[in-house]
Amino acid sequence: MLQQESRCEVADNSGAKIAYVIRVYGGSKRRGSFTRQRAGVGDKVLVSVKKALPGADIKTGDKSKAVIVRTKKPTRRADGSYVSFDNNAVVLIGEDGNPKGTRIFGPVARELRDKNYMKIVSLASEVV
Repeated sequence: MLQQESRCEVADNSGAKIAYVIRVYGGSKRRGSFTRQRAGVGDKVLVSVKKALPGADIKTGDKSKAVIVRTKKPTRRADGSYVSFDNNAVVLIGEDGNPKGTRIFGPVARELRDKNYMKIVSLASEVV
């Protein structure tokens, strides 16, 4: 689960390395003491690029929409199993929902297929 002000890796070759979550578009919000919106795998977020490769199209300080592809927090599946990863990671996307990069590094969750991010699933080396 990611929330506002979370830092995460960028799992594509767009040039960005570290991203900072500014706003959560999808996700859930609980009533009561904890009221920040939380985003899981497949939710859209607005991120600011904190670290980028020199000479890339994406610069440090750029804002972009992204979709979450990995989270440390376990995600429950319909069959009762849980899946979690070693790190939190996002993939930068354009306005049409397609990734800005041409490669996806590391595994991605199968839940992206249900959320219609088929281009990200097809570019990923491993779908868990």
